[in-house]
Amino acid sequence: MKRELARLARSVGEFDASRYFRGPRDLAFYNVGTPAMRALARSIYAANADTWSIDDAMALADALVADRYLEAKSIGIEIVARYKRDFSPRQLPTWKRWLAENRSANWATTDGICGCLIGPLLVKHPELADGMRAWSRHRNMWVRRASIVGLIPLARRGVALDIAYDVAKTLHRDKEDLVQKAVGWTLREAGKADPA
Repeated sequence: MKRELARLARSVGEFDASRYFRGPRDLAFYNVGTPAMRALARSIYAANADTWSIDDAMALADALVADRYLEAKSIGIEIVARYKRDFSPRQLPTWKRWLAENRSANWATTDGICGCLIGPLLVKHPELADGMRAWSRHRNMWVRRASIVGLIPLARRGVALDIAYDVAKTLHRDKEDLVQKAVGWTLREAGKADPA
């Protein structure tokens, strides 16, 4: 897979993904576009769909999310997302660990975990949404960001709006601007669905 990512890489002159990220420079980029990265994830899934379970996909993703390359992290998330029908509450602690251990450590990976994994799990199991209140008080900023971004799919459906508003209230003065921006994003989505 890494060889294929290197083959698909674009030069920094053609595209430089790093300009969308700030902070420590321990995140690396192949500069592979999203369509190519998703196609690679699809091909890995297709090659293994007959023999893999969600546990196999999670094992691969666990290694890929720890990789320093953004695209490797994204492919791991995309592969697990293909097992959405098999999502259960037992995956949530692993996804939280990825966030808490700074394996995501950037907005794109965090939002990928939320949009592809946590959000769909909460839609399937809305009883888990209340747990986002505790996440919103976590010491790790990526867990806090996930506590609100993970609620977006529910908020868009007008579900668990009370929880989304409570989490937003907890986070609205967070010292991290990436957490504050996530609050605004979620409130905009909730506002579209809230009849009040």
